[in-house]
Amino acid sequence: MSKILFVMTGVDYWTLADGTRHPTGFWAEEAVAPYEAFKAAGHEIVVATPGGVVPTVDKGSLAAQYNGGQENADRVAGVLAAATELQHPISLQDVNLDEYAAVYYPGGHGPMEDLAIDADSGKLLTLALESGKPLGVVCHGPAALLAAEQDGVNAFAGYRVAAFTNDEETQSGFADKAKWLLQDRLTEAGVLVQVGEPWAPHIVVDRNLVTGQNPASSAPLAAELLKTLG
Repeated sequence: MSKILFVMTGVDYWTLADGTRHPTGFWAEEAVAPYEAFKAAGHEIVVATPGGVVPTVDKGSLAAQYNGGQENADRVAGVLAAATELQHPISLQDVNLDEYAAVYYPGGHGPMEDLAIDADSGKLLTLALESGKPLGVVCHGPAALLAAEQDGVNAFAGYRVAAFTNDEETQSGFADKAKWLLQDRLTEAGVLVQVGEPWAPHIVVDRNLVTGQNPASSAPLAAELLKTLG
């Protein structure tokens, strides 16, 4: 049994261009689908957040429309409630990468607020990339890649990734409200964003980095990480 590190946002809001705070956190499916897959495969999960704060689920992500109906929405909420790892996170600053077989970053708009500028997360991502360990990042999670910078160069520059696209942000109704768009910022950092169909599962594998475009990509991404872990 290996340990897999879940690095999650520690905020429950996202500051929009007009200064208002949009309530958010992590996206339920992006935590639950990999959580269930990794646990079923016998792995242990440890959650880390900035400051060790308990991560907040984006309440919108628990709606029936995003979970294929009310029955599954209730099931997802139940998994989150029973996941004791989420209630007892460690602080990102205390993470020792040597203890983990893989690292996974779920999304939600939360990472746009904190992980995008978190130096500890940026260092961890750089180390994970250099270690060759499987590194999975999905949806808005790739915002965290923006903090993996040294001497003005992004550690992920030249890597092919999937991430939440401008089209999806537009269809979500946030593109014109956001301070910046993830696809644009990654591109500016030299990261090669591979755009798939909006809302369809789309993962990209480049060396030990496995990325997914949207919530629907989280289960295929988890399956890919498990394959890599053998």
